[in-house]
Amino acid sequence: MSKKIKVLFVCMGNICRSPTAHAVFRKLVRDNGLEKMIEIDSAGTHAYHVGNPPDSRSMQVARGRGIEMKDLRARQVDFGDFIQYDYVLAMDHANYGNLKDLALPEHFDKISMFLDFAENFSEVEVPDPYYGGPQGFDLVFDMVTDASEGLLRHIREEHLQDS
Repeated sequence: MSKKIKVLFVCMGNICRSPTAHAVFRKLVRDNGLEKMIEIDSAGTHAYHVGNPPDSRSMQVARGRGIEMKDLRARQVDFGDFIQYDYVLAMDHANYGNLKDLALPEHFDKISMFLDFAENFSEVEVPDPYYGGPQGFDLVFDMVTDASEGLLRHIREEHLQDS
C-alpha cells in the first residue's frame, strides 16, 4: 500500500461523539496492527470547545471499556481536511450538511454518515448525548463500536487487500 488511509470523525463540538469514535477506532486499528496504514483524527463543525479534552462522561464510559481518550483535544474542521482525509464521517445529518457546505463538490464523495458502516444498528444518526443522562453515552459507545468495526472491514476490503 502506497499511502495511509486517513479517517476524520466529525460531530458538532468534538467533545462527545467524534472523539469517542476517534478513540474506539484508534484502539481497533492498533489491536489489528494497522496503525502504520491508517491515520485517525476527529473534529467539530463548530468552534465551541476548541482545545478542550473530551466530555468527562465520554472519557468515563471509554475508560470503563478499556479505552483511553484523555489525550484528544477538540478542534474545528477546516478546508484542508477535505483534501487530506479519505473519509470524513459525520455523526448526524446536521453535521453532514455542514460538511457539504464547507467542502468543494470534488470532495463530496469523501463525506458520509458514520453509521452507514454499522451492521447492528438501523439508526442513521449517532445521537448527541451531551444534554442527556449517562445511558446516552453508553449507547453512543455501542453505536460507534459497531460502526468502527464495519468501517475497518470496509477499509480492509477497499484499500488493504495486499497488506
